Amino acid sequence: MSDELLIQDFLDPISVAQITGDEALNEAQYGNCIKLYTEEFPLLKETDIVIVGIRDERGSGNGNAQSAAPDLIRKHLYQLYYWHPDIRIADIGNIRTGSDLKDTYAAARTVIAALLEKKKTVVILGGSHDLTLSQYGAYAQLNHVIEACCIDSLVNIQMNSVLRSENFLMEMLTGEPNFIRHYNHLAFQSYFVHPEMLQILDKLRFDCYRLGRIKEKIENMEPVIRETNMVSIDIAAMAQSSAPCNDVSPNGLNGEEMCSLSQYAGMSATVSSIGIYGYRPEKDVQELTAVQIAQMIWYFIDGKHRSLTEAPMTQRDSFNEYHTAFNEIDTVFLQSKKTGRWWMQLPNQKFIACSHEDYHLATMNEIPERWLRAQERG
Repeated sequence: MSDELLIQDFLDPISVAQITGDEALNEAQYGNCIKLYTEEFPLLKETDIVIVGIRDERGSGNGNAQSAAPDLIRKHLYQLYYWHPDIRIADIGNIRTGSDLKDTYAAARTVIAALLEKKKTVVILGGSHDLTLSQYGAYAQLNHVIEACCIDSLVNIQMNSVLRSENFLMEMLTGEPNFIRHYNHLAFQSYFVHPEMLQILDKLRFDCYRLGRIKEKIENMEPVIRETNMVSIDIAAMAQSSAPCNDVSPNGLNGEEMCSLSQYAGMSATVSSIGIYGYRPEKDVQELTAVQIAQMIWYFIDGKHRSLTEAPMTQRDSFNEYHTAFNEIDTVFLQSKKTGRWWMQLPNQKFIACSHEDYHLATMNEIPERWLRAQERG
């Protein structure tokens, strides 16, 4: 049995008429430019990015196993204009909801793992945030040790909660065997997070970035995301004014900021999956959150397009090279002539992603925090 047939067994096809309704799409909009699983399953070898939906929200406690979230996001994604013909995209429909939440986890894990094994970049739409376990489980199933990034106003390691969406991170980060090399948590809001949770993550040498720090200089998050493999986004990270379905907080990331982070994820050469969870259509106002998520996906794809212009590190003539020293430690910084992105060298000669600010600190004889954290992790 081919991998396509195996994957197809776990999927429900798309009904374009049901998604778009009476809205006529022209030849330049996504709905007419990407391969859709309507009757025939698309050839995966002819695609770079694969979109898949999940409808199960039972992990959040609302009991909804057949949410309209993925299709409502598609409705607005299909209306956007396709600017990146060099990025080939397929939408393979929705993962069938299991009779039990664990069955949905298993189906999602199987589908995502099969796509990752085929070297596809996977975009996951819908479902409650605990479906991140399936996203991570796909890498574990393939024995891939990864770096993970979560964008959320909350830190979901509340072990006293019965909701999987509030405690799944503990299993993901500490379960055995474990395949997490490093974890970054972006946009947490301090008043929602028990200090001990951050202490736990710090003892594990994981990095957390509060909302205020991201808003202060969002471009410093690009190096944080650049070396990750999987990105998990909870719409709860956004302010309600930018994502009306979010009733967690009036504060959070705005639409432009979330699109920037999505674009950074796309620009990464290592990000192979991104999940956008927590969208609740019944709470949305004029479907504006669905529009927001569709635009985030557009920017993720735009980032993938931009990443194609980046030169490999082996082509040193494509980089400006700067030698400097801080605290009597000699190091090298590289800046891409094509994209302007920065890397710095560790004592073991490995280069890691960094920012221009890190280079500036080094020239002032200050040790960049990013350098110190990388050394602590070994």
